Amino acid sequence: MEHDQMKLERQQTPFHELHDILDHALSKSSDKRVGLLTSITGGEIATLLLSPKDGTAELMVTAVENNKYSSFSTHHAQFHWFERALFDFFGIVPEGHPRFKHLLLHDQYAQDFFPLRKIDLPTDFRNALPRRYEFLEVKGEGVYELPVGPIHAGVIEPGHFRFSCFGETIVNLEIRLGWVHRGVEKRLTEVPWQKAHFVAEAAASDTALANAFAHAIAIESILDLEITERAQYLRTIALEIERLAVHIIDVGGIGTDIGLLGISSAMGRLRGKALALADLISGSRFLRGFIFPGGVRPVSERKLSEIKAGVIALKKDLTPVIQMLSDNQMATERMKDIGKLSKSLAAEFGMVGIIGKACGIDCDTRRQFKQGKYPELAPEPSIEIGGDILARTAVRVGEIWSSLKTIETLVDNCPHGEEKVTVPEMLPANATGLGIVEATRGELIHLIFTDEDGKICRYAIKDPSFDNWTAISIAIRDNLIADFPLCNKSMALSYSGNDL
Repeated sequence: MEHDQMKLERQQTPFHELHDILDHALSKSSDKRVGLLTSITGGEIATLLLSPKDGTAELMVTAVENNKYSSFSTHHAQFHWFERALFDFFGIVPEGHPRFKHLLLHDQYAQDFFPLRKIDLPTDFRNALPRRYEFLEVKGEGVYELPVGPIHAGVIEPGHFRFSCFGETIVNLEIRLGWVHRGVEKRLTEVPWQKAHFVAEAAASDTALANAFAHAIAIESILDLEITERAQYLRTIALEIERLAVHIIDVGGIGTDIGLLGISSAMGRLRGKALALADLISGSRFLRGFIFPGGVRPVSERKLSEIKAGVIALKKDLTPVIQMLSDNQMATERMKDIGKLSKSLAAEFGMVGIIGKACGIDCDTRRQFKQGKYPELAPEPSIEIGGDILARTAVRVGEIWSSLKTIETLVDNCPHGEEKVTVPEMLPANATGLGIVEATRGELIHLIFTDEDGKICRYAIKDPSFDNWTAISIAIRDNLIADFPLCNKSMALSYSGNDL
């Protein structure tokens, strides 16, 4: 038995010290990064800094005076979307923000509607930010705008892409999301906490398991709860099965956008086999209801044997299909040097997961933060340096092989024993819980605060897509319009995970 995650204490940090702390923590000589920026009631800012090198986290809570503060984005680009979301939900104004506008709440909401704020606004507060969204206008002879979405021809979630083009070349891309905002974080403070894992795993359907996993870790850290060794193994196996299924279909999507429909079709069929592994371990092809605070659903030894056999068969089936993609010269030329993102910009904006790894950044939280049997049994990360579509695809392929191997190892070493432990009925008062999981797209964070009665008063989720949507806007500049669908697919970000 072992603790599932670090203990996290709230440090009361005076605001006059915070900028200096951030400047030092986020300097080029430091390994720290921004995990999350949020608020609890609207009267303070909560800043979560992560230290991947030693697998620790630091939470600084800073009181806000007169509902405003000097923007962090002017010095640290990682904050630029966090601060816009902070204003949307709490009404806290980041003075001096370089591109201050609404992020997720659209024109139809009332001018002073801040849904997560729990304290009254200052009597002299006047929201001067108009609800009407103003896109960046690129001026110049021959420059034109091409709007795409939010409704798309394919069966995908809604997002609006505003291209500014010169001929066929993209000069600028501005992305507007929030079309599927559902109030998930607020709902997680309203349901009984014992049932909250059902809401948490619905944050993004293709990462249901990872969200349930992060939720469980956060709750268990609040309770200082130890779960069984078998549950740790089973959670980790399920996490890799989810990663495997998503990467397979995303590589198939690359085949679709290049025009290699044989590869696309084959990967779609093989994703079905990966989902069958999910069904074996959890009873759900999308791994719903498998992880909860305190443990997992029971899994028989026969099911584990079938999972291992399925992994061996899937590896055999995947080999020729992936080799066909790798050997195709047309596919290589179509991906190489397209949608390129530099390592320096990826680091500056805090890119995570596939996008960061494809730029040469070791940002795999499986090797850095406690989650199931990681980092103890964490695989070597798949790292590339090209920063282009080819590199991102290579990272995905590398993670497919890594997940297959890791699942076999975990199944072979999974101990017998109980799958769950008894969970207390009440959460402690004024506590903080943190869960960090390497989801398919990268670093997923669940941060929970309880009030003086032990009820969840603030629940914050940071999906990896929230860090990474900016990457598309940067990477697609100076590329052709025809390259955008492939670039977009190579990142395969989540709309619903971002729009919570």
